[in-house]
Amino acid sequence: MIKYYEGDGRLSLVTEHNGVLYLTGRTSEGKDIKEQTQGVLNIIDETLAKYNSDKEHILRVQIFLKDVLRDFDNMNEVWEAWIVKGKEPARATVQADMALEDRLVEMVVTAVMRE
Repeated sequence: MIKYYEGDGRLSLVTEHNGVLYLTGRTSEGKDIKEQTQGVLNIIDETLAKYNSDKEHILRVQIFLKDVLRDFDNMNEVWEAWIVKGKEPARATVQADMALEDRLVEMVVTAVMRE
């Protein structure tokens, strides 16, 4: 059975099937890529905790950057300080246009619930 959480008529913030959590893409305000990346990671932490998971249970992350060449290293600096060493999830990072002009990064997370 699929469970849908925090739906708004367009999308659900989280869906769950057999203990696997699928988070919708998240962005954050901020003056630069480091601030926005930290904001997104904070949102991910809060969302995972709300649904009985955490960053040690992330399976995969898709990262969309507005400008990969400019922002990849600075985004990774924040990412590497946040992620648990030895429990790094599979990850893809690509360049993409953003729905909101001021957004520099969006992340989509797939995680499992804690047992």
